Amino acid sequence: MKRLVGRKLRIAGLTAFVGLSTASGAIAASNFPDAASSDPKTLGLMTGFPPAPDKRVMQPDSNFFSFPKLRWTVCHIRELMPTKQVSRGLGARVALQYELDEGIDTVTFTPIGGGKRMTWKEALGVNYTDGMLIMHKGKVVYEYYTGCLKQSGKHAAMSMTKSMTGLLAEILVAEGKLDDNAVVSTILPELSDSAFGDATVRQVMDMTTGLAYSEDYSNPEADIWVYSAAANPMPKPADYEGPVGYYEYLQTVRKEGQHGDAFGYKTINSDALGWIISRVSGKSVTELLSERIWSRMGAEQDGYFTIDGIGTPFAGGGLSAGLRDLGRIGQLMLNKGDINGERLFPASVVDNISAGGDKTAFAKAGYKTLAGGSYRGMWWVFHDKHGAYAARGVHGQTIYIDPTAEMVIVRLSSHPVAKNAVIDPTSLPAYQAVAEYLLAK
Repeated sequence: MKRLVGRKLRIAGLTAFVGLSTASGAIAASNFPDAASSDPKTLGLMTGFPPAPDKRVMQPDSNFFSFPKLRWTVCHIRELMPTKQVSRGLGARVALQYELDEGIDTVTFTPIGGGKRMTWKEALGVNYTDGMLIMHKGKVVYEYYTGCLKQSGKHAAMSMTKSMTGLLAEILVAEGKLDDNAVVSTILPELSDSAFGDATVRQVMDMTTGLAYSEDYSNPEADIWVYSAAANPMPKPADYEGPVGYYEYLQTVRKEGQHGDAFGYKTINSDALGWIISRVSGKSVTELLSERIWSRMGAEQDGYFTIDGIGTPFAGGGLSAGLRDLGRIGQLMLNKGDINGERLFPASVVDNISAGGDKTAFAKAGYKTLAGGSYRGMWWVFHDKHGAYAARGVHGQTIYIDPTAEMVIVRLSSHPVAKNAVIDPTSLPAYQAVAEYLLAK
């Protein structure tokens, strides 16, 4: 009964944030309308006063993360769910410097697996791009907005949120405020009887925990439905008997396998880490992100997180933010903790992340487009010749950092297929081609 209730409670749309969404990675984008015809402006979604009934994207409907409504929703999360602010503070923004390069649109690359060469500009539509920012040597060389996104808008970061949570944890570790070798139950006694209880903080940070947890959306009995029901901030049905909120759900997770043996991408690790850093710091994830990063990097807009029914920020996927501010995050990482002449955290934080995690453990997950990669501090590390690493989120979100090319790419997208394995073949080689182009200038 609880699992069926969980499935009904999908109405909050949290399932699309949590991990993979109902779309299978095997579904091709060709099964959906192209980017131009699915543009929310073209479709007239949520236009008019009031919008026509067939053009509305709203609660309590359960389908606002279905395609093509997804393409409007990603820019309007806080109109559908309660949120908590990530304040930019009261200081003046620090303007980005611009040196736009029109030649980037004509850069060509061959997709992974072969096929016809493609231009950078062509790839924007193929990947349902809503916003794109490229920074080179600290200057913006490319900026693009379409669909639901405009310069003053904010877009769902999806699982790039995990990398913000991981970054905060790595900062606390570097400052000696969090011991990554500590057993989780020594910090959170509430998790003593759960699968997390005997894991180390580092195993949570690198997602090498052994958890009996399924994010298979095609299975109505999968754990994701119970998780989503618990996290749903909307009122629970009268007959609901499951956990309420992220914290209560995490206490129910059972162990499967051995911690440290294999990488397993499971969003609940991020929410456990969010709880850990909140307990250690005495601040919510939103407060800590504002205090340590957002209010100090010259941001031009506040960010915001979705929350559960008791106000806990969704540390695994709840962030929405502006394109340029996510570019500032990328530049902060490229500069190893320094931005606008101010050091926000030790350089060792980025050194540790970019060095990567356990390649052997990661290989067991079988990511074909990320072969040879690893995962560290909730960042994806490619171990390529440029030392690139990234924050990544479903439906095409990325902050891609190439230290060799001194390049940061931020892409915000609303691709109809959630899994990045579908998008990587026309994204990763494109990023590499632009890096080589910029290096040659």
